[in-house]
Amino acid sequence: MPQEKSAINVEPRIGNLELPTLHKLQSWCAIDTLDTPLSGSAYSELLVLSLLASCIPCQATHASDVEAATINHQNFSKHCPRGQNMPSYRSLGLLPPKRHIALRRDKSESFLGEGLYYEHIVTTAGFDRAYSIMYHLRPPTRNIKIEAAGKVVVEKVQEQELRHHHIRSQDLRRGGDPIGGRIPMLFNQDLVAWRCKPDRQQTEIYRNGAADEVIFIHQGTGVLETHFGRLPYRRGDYVVVPRTTNYRLVSDQIENEDHLILECFAPVRIPARYQNQDGQMYLGSPYYERDFHSPNELLTIDQETTTTVLVKSHEHLTRITMPHHPFDVVGWDGFVYPYTFNAWDFEPLTGTVHLPPPYQQTFEVRGFVICTFAPRHLDHHPEAIKVPYVHSNVEADEVLFYVDGEFGSRKGVELGSLTLHPGGIPHGPHPGTIMASMNVKKTEEMAVMFDTDRPLFLTPQALQVDDPNYPLSWMENGGNGASPNSVAR
Repeated sequence: MPQEKSAINVEPRIGNLELPTLHKLQSWCAIDTLDTPLSGSAYSELLVLSLLASCIPCQATHASDVEAATINHQNFSKHCPRGQNMPSYRSLGLLPPKRHIALRRDKSESFLGEGLYYEHIVTTAGFDRAYSIMYHLRPPTRNIKIEAAGKVVVEKVQEQELRHHHIRSQDLRRGGDPIGGRIPMLFNQDLVAWRCKPDRQQTEIYRNGAADEVIFIHQGTGVLETHFGRLPYRRGDYVVVPRTTNYRLVSDQIENEDHLILECFAPVRIPARYQNQDGQMYLGSPYYERDFHSPNELLTIDQETTTTVLVKSHEHLTRITMPHHPFDVVGWDGFVYPYTFNAWDFEPLTGTVHLPPPYQQTFEVRGFVICTFAPRHLDHHPEAIKVPYVHSNVEADEVLFYVDGEFGSRKGVELGSLTLHPGGIPHGPHPGTIMASMNVKKTEEMAVMFDTDRPLFLTPQALQVDDPNYPLSWMENGGNGASPNSVAR
């Protein structure tokens, strides 16, 4: 009989992959079940992926299986059918019956008399994940001038102490347009969090070539004009803009606009656990495909006129001059497009006792998650404590952006404030709020949270509006002004 292999503990290292890399792999893929049997190297590969998706370090695999597995990003993509970039497939405008075939038009009206609309494909993860195909009046590669346009430098404050922060970003002065008026607050290797209170309309088309953007509309209404079409937005919307999207934000009243922008260096995705293996939202998910809104009409501009596009790639800015307007798309389809999801459409869950933030997760990005704390009924156990328990972030930094409702449990924390509770220090309810919460049945508070795997750094701009007394506000004599209706995270 063949000798039975003995189970071993898998150390937090496989081949040349260190623990931080393995944590990244966890965020790329979540495997629950196998529909078809696998053998050989594919089985070994998937076995390790399954273990990585559940827990690191873990047990119950064999040394030879681990050694045989080859783990890389492409392997994760192949074995991960769940978790799409976007909520669902969408299409708008003119399309040929098959991809990569000619979509013809009248030669007399076409570019160079060729009688074609020009196909343009936007892909993610190389060619392995979500993509869209669009059709232009003219080739989108036409440029007559390319020039450097400066840098956007995000500086780090050299702090000596580890402490909580209350960033009074509502006190920032209004200025600039929705792009140039952005002020960096917090950042790490995975994201930059900006605040923007513009005082003028955006006139130049903008493209982020290296990051997805999540623009949370704290205040304001208007339309995001893109080459995918017109996308209306309103207060409480997450406006998710995939990288390389040309856009111009047109506000109904620019003096009312107030945004929190998360510049995400990895794709913004729907959590895999919210979708079934067919890519559809589970019935128990906190939102449904109908809650996500894509462009509702094309914005096809047929103009042979000089147009500039400001392109951001990490810290570098480039201004590209095109001989025609880039909003010349006549049709598109696929899974990559800008969309909105409104925070008030999130369906929060309530338990007999307090549920932790993963139940409020809205989006996932490599290195962090985005959560929505929406108005909800509170815990219904007769002895439930309805403010969150004291919590130590062992492996995460936690940021909360206060959107709506009463936050009286933290003196001075107002709408538009950001609080940063870094890993390594406990945080929780202020004195007096625990007992005050016992008889409260519902909260009308709204907040956006993002939790990061890597430590966040403050910028000098954030430090200018930081409350230095906030770390001391948990003292009994701190004058916290607790409100019985406040259950802020």
